[in-house]
Amino acid sequence: MKVINIALPLAAGRRAMVFALFFMFATISASAQSLRPDAFPPVEDTLSPKALTMATTLEEMDRWNRYPTYNVYTAMMQRFVERYPDLCRVDTIGVSIQGRLILCLAITGSSDNDLYRPEFFYSSTMHGDELTGFYLMLRLCDTLLGSYGTSRQITSLLDRTRIYINPLSNPDGTYYGGDSTVALARRYNADSVDLNRNYPDPFGTPPLDSLQPENKAMIAYVERHNFLLSANLHGGSEVMNYPWDSFTSYERLNEHSEWWKAVSKRFVDTCRRVDNRRFRDVRPAGYVNGGDWYVISNGRQDYFNYYHNMREITMELSTVKKLATNLLGHYWKVESQSLINYIEEIHHLDDTVVGVPHHQEAAYKAFPNPTRGKVTVVTPQGARCYDLGDRPAGIHIIRIGDMPVKIIKL
Repeated sequence: MKVINIALPLAAGRRAMVFALFFMFATISASAQSLRPDAFPPVEDTLSPKALTMATTLEEMDRWNRYPTYNVYTAMMQRFVERYPDLCRVDTIGVSIQGRLILCLAITGSSDNDLYRPEFFYSSTMHGDELTGFYLMLRLCDTLLGSYGTSRQITSLLDRTRIYINPLSNPDGTYYGGDSTVALARRYNADSVDLNRNYPDPFGTPPLDSLQPENKAMIAYVERHNFLLSANLHGGSEVMNYPWDSFTSYERLNEHSEWWKAVSKRFVDTCRRVDNRRFRDVRPAGYVNGGDWYVISNGRQDYFNYYHNMREITMELSTVKKLATNLLGHYWKVESQSLINYIEEIHHLDDTVVGVPHHQEAAYKAFPNPTRGKVTVVTPQGARCYDLGDRPAGIHIIRIGDMPVKIIKL
């Protein structure tokens, strides 16, 4: 009897402990989930199809109060070229698993100095259910083209810049329910892969899945260009997420963190002049180092920043992924000027890192690479030694004569 009397309280104690641990884990999980929607297995937004009005004709889309069907989307991209043949062209970045086109509109002014214009890149909706950027990019294309010659800022911007806009980089995810609706849009591509966890990781973590066709096409497209500045548009929160995503700022601070903070603050402040409630759900400032928010591996942002001599930021533009169509006009009103101004930032890059055409990168050899200290660069005129010991980790461009040499310091 004594044994039984002792065992019963112990069993009760174990049950209480298990319950307490379960409650604590649930509380922590709920708290972490509130910090970032994709920190844990993502929950798909469930919004009534009635709130996601679809444009089935180009004329309906001209009202800018709905999402396009897939056929209307491709027709819009072609109509931009038909209306403004001297200002734009449509590139096919690639084809999705299910055969949908991954398109990019290349826009630039009609002046003669095209050779010297830096290249800028916007890309949206690699998570297929994050629809706000898809709409905003289509409307941005329309605004840039339609305002050329009448808006001083936009005319000057196009005359000095080559702008590339990819409104939809995961069409199979967005049109998962068929070409006529985005109501069933989901995060993943047709192979159920998260495209933002599928890029080669510069810091050594292999992707869980083989490189997907959408990402292969995107990498090949970027390699054919010399983008200096870019942004990858998402939804589910409102925050400017700058690199690195793979590390906290304590572990590895991005060498351009202060520049990113200043750029992000300008973007957020411009939005808040229209609606002061915006960009407050993650950090009061409206911007954050990616890893300080949540560390991920195999993301697009770190891949392009590390390997392609470009600066890319992740813009989270709406707290709701599938934004109801009656709110689209307000989000355009709040964010349109910031999106235009961000393109302007390409003309105010500091000299720490400059874009290097890929055919020039191998002209001189640098040893060792990556490096923690001194590096030897072998040139046709002989070897030169540079000490990078006082420089932060990251990509550095050293000019030897007229030739840029890329050195990656870990």
